[in-house]
Amino acid sequence: MYKRFGSDLEGKVVVVTGASKGIGRGLAKICAQEGAKVAVAARNQQELEQVSREIREEGGICKSFVLDLRSVSSIYACFAEIEKEMGPIDVLINNAGMGNPIPAELITEQDWDWMMDLNLKGTFFCCQCAGKSMLKRQRGRIINISSQASVVAIPEEAVYCASKGGVNMLTKTLAVEWSPRGVTVNAVGPTFVRTPGTAERLDDPQFLKGVLDKIPRGKVASIEDVASAVLYLASDSSDMVTGTLLLVDGGWTAL
Repeated sequence: MYKRFGSDLEGKVVVVTGASKGIGRGLAKICAQEGAKVAVAARNQQELEQVSREIREEGGICKSFVLDLRSVSSIYACFAEIEKEMGPIDVLINNAGMGNPIPAELITEQDWDWMMDLNLKGTFFCCQCAGKSMLKRQRGRIINISSQASVVAIPEEAVYCASKGGVNMLTKTLAVEWSPRGVTVNAVGPTFVRTPGTAERLDDPQFLKGVLDKIPRGKVASIEDVASAVLYLASDSSDMVTGTLLLVDGGWTAL
């Protein structure tokens, strides 16, 4: 397979959560192109199997695993199955997450719990499962997909911003605990990324202008932009990088 990034993922077991669509789907495919053995995990089994099949048809190694990040028992079972089927996990990419614009005064307890359970609680327990295995071997890479919204406020995204801010602090805390034992923990914070899921909003000229007015680079990010940051943090080249948030935001948060 043609390697676009020249990373050192050859033969490594890489887990990508939320891999059935969007950024996660793209990251899974790129990791496979870089030679990784990829475990794709999400709730939708049919979509997962499609991703897995496409990767294998392109010459990559991939298996799909059903995972409900709002259920800790599902997380435990999924990670145990991954290690049984594919071997010890070398890299965990915690990509799964969601946003749902709601005015703060209208947010319900269900809205809060739904998003927090997925974006923060689920991320922690995935880190815990992969981390226990990595700590035994004293090596591993964990990359949490955060957001520029963890650093700057986005109107009508109170829960999302709070959850991603929590991901940043979780990343730092785990890095302090685990890096002395060989496991680095970092986060990547993208700006708006063009995917099938964001196309409707980004194809709205008025919405797009509002976004681009805040990005000095003058464009939204691509999945490849996010992948470049993820692959760096997954590589041996980032050995001294831990507990950091690598922003892929075109300068939005510098304003």
